[in-house]
Amino acid sequence: MTYTIEKADNKLVLKNIKDFNPTHIFENGQCFRWYKEDDGSYTTVAGGKVINVLKDGDNIVIDGSDEKDWKEYWHHYFDLDRDYGEIKKELSKDPILEEAIQFGDGLRLLNQDPYETVISFMISANNQIQRIKNAVEMISNDLGEYIGTYRGREYYSFPDPEKLAAKSTEYIREKYRVGFRGDRIREVSRRISEGEFDTQCIFETGYSDAVNMLTTLPGVGPKVSGCILLFAYDKTEAFPVDVWVKRVMEYFYFKRPAKRRELEESGEKIFGELAGYAQQYLFYYARELGIGK
Repeated sequence: MTYTIEKADNKLVLKNIKDFNPTHIFENGQCFRWYKEDDGSYTTVAGGKVINVLKDGDNIVIDGSDEKDWKEYWHHYFDLDRDYGEIKKELSKDPILEEAIQFGDGLRLLNQDPYETVISFMISANNQIQRIKNAVEMISNDLGEYIGTYRGREYYSFPDPEKLAAKSTEYIREKYRVGFRGDRIREVSRRISEGEFDTQCIFETGYSDAVNMLTTLPGVGPKVSGCILLFAYDKTEAFPVDVWVKRVMEYFYFKRPAKRRELEESGEKIFGELAGYAQQYLFYYARELGIGK
């Protein structure tokens, strides 16, 4: 994407930027370290950095980043090399998705850290978004490195796997209020920290093999692995099915109840390599409008 960066009042102003709405990006279940401020902006934490993102008319205003940092980190994080106009054009051939896309037209998939994504979506299983956010924040505040203070709130990075692996299951369960997930979080962190599981090799692994690799981890089933592959590894053929995607697919496509595996396979078949984008547009559309509830 071609856009211009200007400076004003110690902030960056992104002009001529398309397909970028912070609400659609952050409030669609793909990440959990964002906070909506009173002015409608979003403060987010990633890669040991903190920025504030505000949509101001046709511009995006960034507080907390210089131009070098934006180009070297945040540009990729927000997936700004990808043409979402073409993606939406192709998916809009489906009339249901055409309406869903109009509802969440500024959505983008974030390129997130693999380990943090693994742990975050293990916590997400059978859980509510606010509780997931709270748990991820408690882990970061307890074990992460201090980044800085913004608008009166202290921010910490997500810790390395060694930090969580060193804690007991009881400590993880009670301290971060993750319940039965405590032992799984500790074991996965141990495997990664000791090199038994290589999070980096999945980037070069085909989708089916990547699913098989991830689901060897305790607490990582088909839905969680799909989320991890979509949000951390750019495997856009992934079609993770949560309760909202299940409802919207049954309501519009199946016209009947369907099993999760059937829904996953149908998403991959209908939308192909764009299945992950379709999943995000459908998720946001269904949740915001309560479709099939």
